[in-house]
Amino acid sequence: MADSRHYSLEIMSHIQRMVDVQRKVIYFLLSAIVAFGLTYFLYEPELNRVQIYVLFLLFFAIGLWITEAIPPFATGLLVFGFLIFATNSYYSELDPENAKSYYQDYVNTWSNSVIWLMLGGFFMADAMQRTHLDRIVFKMSISKFGTAPQNILLGLMLTTAAFSTIMSNTATTAMMAASVAPFLQTLPKDAPLAKAILIGIAAAASIGGMGTLIGSPPNAIAVDALSDKGIGFLEWMYVGMPIAIILVFVAWYLLKRKYIKTNIPVEVTLDETPTEEELKEDPQILKMKKNIVLIVLCITLLLWLTEKLHNIPASIVSFIPIMLLTMLGVVRGKDVRKLPWDTLMLVAGGLALGMAIKETGLAQHYVDKIQHLNLNFYVLILFFALLTVLLSNVMSNTATATILIPIAIILTYQNPIILPLVIGLSASTALFLPISTPPNAIAYSTGFLEQKDFRYMGIVIGIIGPIIICALTMLIFMVIL
Repeated sequence: MADSRHYSLEIMSHIQRMVDVQRKVIYFLLSAIVAFGLTYFLYEPELNRVQIYVLFLLFFAIGLWITEAIPPFATGLLVFGFLIFATNSYYSELDPENAKSYYQDYVNTWSNSVIWLMLGGFFMADAMQRTHLDRIVFKMSISKFGTAPQNILLGLMLTTAAFSTIMSNTATTAMMAASVAPFLQTLPKDAPLAKAILIGIAAAASIGGMGTLIGSPPNAIAVDALSDKGIGFLEWMYVGMPIAIILVFVAWYLLKRKYIKTNIPVEVTLDETPTEEELKEDPQILKMKKNIVLIVLCITLLLWLTEKLHNIPASIVSFIPIMLLTMLGVVRGKDVRKLPWDTLMLVAGGLALGMAIKETGLAQHYVDKIQHLNLNFYVLILFFALLTVLLSNVMSNTATATILIPIAIILTYQNPIILPLVIGLSASTALFLPISTPPNAIAYSTGFLEQKDFRYMGIVIGIIGPIIICALTMLIFMVIL
């Protein structure tokens, strides 16, 4: 009987896999058909063949990113292959001797400054986890803010947001969720404080990522699009940090109002059991590695913040953690293989697509068409901010930024700085669903939350966040700077 049940489960699992594959094939074909239809609808005799190819690729990539018929990073790779094919087939006829030069820049996006900037952040995040500096900071946050429920929540959210400015918000959430797990186990299954802490950590990780260029991929995508406008690491912080701080406190206040009805201190249990890796590591060597990570972190941040003084680009500074942490044995070869390379593939593909829209003249073509239109600048900014949140709730916020930022630059050609920044920042306020962001998914996976628990924060921050982002971005870049 048991064997029959086991066999039945295997058959059901096989059928489910077949259904999933068929659904993805259908989504892939639908994306292609819709892309063909939209390209045909927008076709104009003035467009050359390579521009038509890029227009089709834009719609096709959007469809694949929304439906996830193939993994998002695979769409990024598809962008590279398609661009090489399209440009080579077109320019090999017009200029066969120099055809290679037309698509070489797309391939070179793998060495784009954004990629190296993000990679430096990945190395620092991994090093902090390897040396257990994450736990030390968690314990410090609890000791500094006290054990009253609302203070515990605030301390954990501020700590998460601070970490998220210097490392991936996904890694930050995983780190903080693991750190608070022993404490959450001491609370009842449906304890409001447990829900508040997990939702707060996920929200603070996403919001805190707005603070710096390396906090979230959409930030780097926005700045790369504005590379000729003088927007660097420090300029981003001028607007990103104030917005992140304000929204973290707004999120904390909302969670406190909803979940924390009393402020009686609670007992906080911290897990002091050493991991298997800690038992194998010599205490003196582990201490030395912690000091190395702290020194490298301080040097890197200092050079990032003082870029205007020494004129060393932030991407070049990113080589400091990459070289020193590997050279000194803090990050090893097997650790490097586990870094989120798929995110870099997605970002590189998005950068290549944005470059193609610009370099082929497709962007300028539509700029010339809309120059006579009287588009209200402020309404346009708010519309794109809310559209970014809406799309980021159902698809990757990196993909959303990749799609919308080139369009935004076309539509705001007279003042192209504000809207890309607004889109990059607004992409981090999508908190409505467990799938909206990796931090939400990690919080949901703990078992303490249901899908409906995300709705309150997702709706309020999804509306308030873009409004605050639009207001502060315009205030800082149009009035103060």
